Amino acid sequence: MTGNLKDILSNLSVDVDQETLILYLQDKLPEEEKHEVEKILLQNEFADEALEGLKEFSDKKQIQSLVEQLNADLRRKLHKKKQRRENLRLKDQPWLYISLLIILFLIIIGYLIVHKILLHP
Repeated sequence: MTGNLKDILSNLSVDVDQETLILYLQDKLPEEEKHEVEKILLQNEFADEALEGLKEFSDKKQIQSLVEQLNADLRRKLHKKKQRRENLRLKDQPWLYISLLIILFLIIIGYLIVHKILLHP
């Protein structure tokens, strides 16, 4: 999975990057760029709602650290989930396949022997 997919704000809108969103929230963008960001985000309901939620923060300067913390938490959870999935996956173990083939072979031979003895005395 690419690092871009793990970033919280980078997936809000493909037209607006994370740094521009943070500058917008910190009121550091020129008016023209603010209107462009608002226009783009109004087209995406999810992005608009996320932006409204981010506007509720009282200290806009801590948004960057909050985003970095959320990204770090997301990466850690995804890494843990990936490790769990890999641990559950059956590893290629040749002795396991050989054992299964031997057991299957013994079952077939046993069936044939019992079938010949009991049905054809």
